[in-house]
Amino acid sequence: MKKATSFALVLFGAAMLTGCSDITSRQPPVRVFPDMKDQQKFKAQSETSFFSDGRSNRRPPLGTVAYGTLKEDEAYATGIANGMYIGKNPEAIDRALLDRGRVKYETYCAPCHSRTGSENGLVPRRTILAGTPWLPTMLQDPRVKGMTDGEIYHVATNGRRSMHGYKYQTSDRDRWAIVAYVRALQRATSGSIEDVPQELRPEVR
Repeated sequence: MKKATSFALVLFGAAMLTGCSDITSRQPPVRVFPDMKDQQKFKAQSETSFFSDGRSNRRPPLGTVAYGTLKEDEAYATGIANGMYIGKNPEAIDRALLDRGRVKYETYCAPCHSRTGSENGLVPRRTILAGTPWLPTMLQDPRVKGMTDGEIYHVATNGRRSMHGYKYQTSDRDRWAIVAYVRALQRATSGSIEDVPQELRPEVR
């Protein structure tokens, strides 16, 4: 009996050691415990007769929001409230916001609109040299000046015509800062010496 027990233990140990070897095999391993490696499931984008529409992928319930993308203030996130563009920038306009807007504007907007908001950015200049001229909208255009802050924000977020949106490259606050800086550029091109503080006027002249 003892010999049989010892022999069984030796065989068991040998089997365990075999499983720890680095010898490769074309045969699938023997799975004592499946560990859910083999399970009934649908492959992504596959067809199935289980559902009436024949699709294995199911549509998310209406109103589903991806994790981390919920916008509690929809007007702030979209620039639209009650179906209309909001009129004024919801951010407090101060030097810090304008500095933030300048940095983001010069990063994402200036390549096309130039640092001053004209149509003479690096990208349009290169399209002219390439023989395929393209000009962006001037930010000092009366039509752009007539836009509400919410509409400018919406364009910066989602794009319009040949312009792409920048909602993935910038945060909501970044884009509101850009709107504030665009307004500053518009004001700068139509301002007068009276807009400059008295103590700074000698530097301007």
